[in-house]
Amino acid sequence: MGGVRKVETWKVYMEIYQLKQEGFKIRRIARKLGISRTTVYKYLEKSPQEMAEWVASTQTRKKKLDAYELLIHTWLTEHPDLSSAQVHDWLKERFPTLRVGESTVRGYVKALREKYHIPKTEMKRVYQAIPDPPMGQQAQVDFGQTIQKTSQGKEKKLYFISFVLSHSRYKYVVWLSRPFTTKDMIQAHEDAFQYFGGIPYELAYDQDSLIVVSENEGDLILTSEFQAYREARKLKLFVCRKADPESKGKIENVVGFVKKNFAKNRVFHHIDKWNESCLAWLIRTGNGKVHNTTKKRPVEVFALEKQHLRPVNKKISISNIDNSITRNVRKDNTIIYQSNRYSVPLGTYKKDKEVFIEISDQNELIIREESNGAIIAKHTLSLEKGKLIQDSQHTRDRSKGIAAYIETVSTYFDDKEMASDFLQEIHQRYPRYIRDQLSLILKVARERRNQALEECVARKIYSATEFRDVVEFIQRQTDSHQRPPQIEAIKTLHGMDDTLLQIKPKTRELDSYIELLKGATV
Repeated sequence: MGGVRKVETWKVYMEIYQLKQEGFKIRRIARKLGISRTTVYKYLEKSPQEMAEWVASTQTRKKKLDAYELLIHTWLTEHPDLSSAQVHDWLKERFPTLRVGESTVRGYVKALREKYHIPKTEMKRVYQAIPDPPMGQQAQVDFGQTIQKTSQGKEKKLYFISFVLSHSRYKYVVWLSRPFTTKDMIQAHEDAFQYFGGIPYELAYDQDSLIVVSENEGDLILTSEFQAYREARKLKLFVCRKADPESKGKIENVVGFVKKNFAKNRVFHHIDKWNESCLAWLIRTGNGKVHNTTKKRPVEVFALEKQHLRPVNKKISISNIDNSITRNVRKDNTIIYQSNRYSVPLGTYKKDKEVFIEISDQNELIIREESNGAIIAKHTLSLEKGKLIQDSQHTRDRSKGIAAYIETVSTYFDDKEMASDFLQEIHQRYPRYIRDQLSLILKVARERRNQALEECVARKIYSATEFRDVVEFIQRQTDSHQRPPQIEAIKTLHGMDDTLLQIKPKTRELDSYIELLKGATV
């Protein structure tokens, strides 16, 4: 019954909403639908989404998400391209107490799309088949990586660079047991050109950090090492735009082919043996098997294409190329490498600070401040993602630092033991602000610290600000006792000038007043 009422409520709401949009008055809507005007007003106060949320919140169903069916239906109707992951997130946002797994939401959304015929619309790129480039015209290059089981039962991460001639689909692959540096990549190019017996006129790449520093609105800025190599070999580059792997689909297929056909389930023993096995696989399968698209063996087509490659007329020296990679130091004194954070010593960070990293044959990340400078950090590479790999020597022992600070401040008092106990009590009361507290105590007048310490301990005052107030009070009291008392002049109440008070009146002889009393005229 609850489901019927829910559908009916929603149907009534949509009819009210539609009639209002057509210009009907409230009274006519109520009369037409046989409901009260109060109900019409109440429903019109809510938007379709608010109405769906309200209806969902008042329902209980057997399925956990049935109470939210109308709400999810509204979202899917308004946003046909909405993913089940987004639906899950929106539900958690609006109903924080709802506990439901993403797989449950995925299944429920799929069922609703089928029930209400709401197909998921996606913006799909339109592809167009283009003819293969002429012989010798282009080679595509890309990197890949796999995780292999070793003969000891452990996991080992391996890295490879692959080349494919776009016309013949002739391939070449080089593996390393550590990430590629620019020097490694350039050496791989030289090996590939020797393997092909020539150089194609154009090389297509992804925007890898070993090659491209910045896209710069189409004006590519290459790494200095690769730019020098490009000029020496006179290479013409085609660098694909970001998030556009289809423009070099041939090499993308090669990377997948190498992973699934050669590397999958193969046991790793040693990198040299691994490369030997890969070269044998190229002869046997990679270049010897009929290609699904061309329906030809790459090795047979390559026999003709090889004649159209540019000759390798000179050998390029790469011994002077820096074999390290740079990383910016973050504010938390870490660097990012392959989605993990690796620590460097505290204080390494400065604005725009860069360090140089190398990957050793022992699968260690080596960090230097200078390209060939002293090692400042060394970590074992992690195969996981999002981890903080931290050397204990790179962290601050905060408890030891505070203890040393307290010990230092206590030496500024005559009674060091009393001072230490006093400061320890402050630490207990203000653990988060102890450094500020100690700093303030050091700033007060030194000549009054000892007396203030005694007063604070006697009165059980444990605060740096109150300690400062006690010092200032003692200072004022001392100053007032050292000054001699000064008697101020007494001020008259009448407020008259004292010079007027010093004027003496004119006097007469007494005989003159006697004569006046007798009636005489003066």
